[in-house]
Amino acid sequence: MGSLRMRIVSFFFYVFLFCFASSGAWSEHLIIKDENAFITAVKDKTLKRPLIRLEVTEDGNITGRAAMLSVTGNWTWENSYFCRDLFWGSRNLGYNCQQVSLSGKKIRFTSDKGEGDFADFTVK
Repeated sequence: MGSLRMRIVSFFFYVFLFCFASSGAWSEHLIIKDENAFITAVKDKTLKRPLIRLEVTEDGNITGRAAMLSVTGNWTWENSYFCRDLFWGSRNLGYNCQQVSLSGKKIRFTSDKGEGDFADFTVK
């Protein structure tokens, strides 16, 4: 009986794995290390995720809205990282250098030079 249970569990595991892999959830994010490539990815576009809309301009500004509050800040490109100083409403989110990667219409910012949490945005 244990063997049959293991086969059933294995079957559903592989079905889940196949569906998950084919959904694009494991698509590769290509790391952007060049400032010009980053600017090309975001220039004249809006970065969107639920309740968040941001614009990152080539002259180093960040503007937008998140959960009905304004977002403002500045960014620079330093040693292959997007480094930003950001305010959400009156709250100072501080300075952080982030790894940026791209996969199709998705751009990912990973805090602490790629070692921290990440946020995915749709580029439109």
